[in-house]
Amino acid sequence: MTLLALIRHAPTTWNAEGRLQGRRDTPLSEDGKAALATWAAPSALNGFDWVASPLGRCQDTARHLVGRIVASDERIIEMNWGDWEGCIRAELAETLGDAFRENEARGLDFTPPNGESPRMVQDRLKPFFQDVAARGRPTVAVCHRGVIRSAVALATGWNFMGKSPVKGQHGAYNMLRLAADGTPSVVALDTPLPTEPSS
Repeated sequence: MTLLALIRHAPTTWNAEGRLQGRRDTPLSEDGKAALATWAAPSALNGFDWVASPLGRCQDTARHLVGRIVASDERIIEMNWGDWEGCIRAELAETLGDAFRENEARGLDFTPPNGESPRMVQDRLKPFFQDVAARGRPTVAVCHRGVIRSAVALATGWNFMGKSPVKGQHGAYNMLRLAADGTPSVVALDTPLPTEPSS
């Protein structure tokens, strides 16, 4: 069994505005930088390998937490929201009406136009999990809310309908255990990161 911790990046302006970021390389906001300055890596992650999504918001978060630049992995990049990147979800629901609700009702197969479904995210996470398990090294992945939700759905059987088992909030980490074949199970979810006074 191999431990895998998932940490969401610090906040961006688009997070504050409720915009769908997806692959857009939006930087950390000033509030996000201030929050990040107070975060510390928990001692439970001492000795873990670190990897991050290639997007700057994750690279910056990882660099603060571990004190160095970390390797990137395309497989843990955020869900591609396609034509809806930059849009506000509530406004899409209002504008598109029944078509949006019918798409949402597809659960794991909810797919933005020219984008990815959560099931597609899971399909690229599975080989990532297999590689981490094959190395047998406990690992931290600094990534995105959509990735965290898709990973936890794999671990719990949640089908993206009804209440999510994980909040995927900023300033928290989620611990999974990977079997030898990469199959994930939950150890702990939404555990707050320790904080320290900002300098």
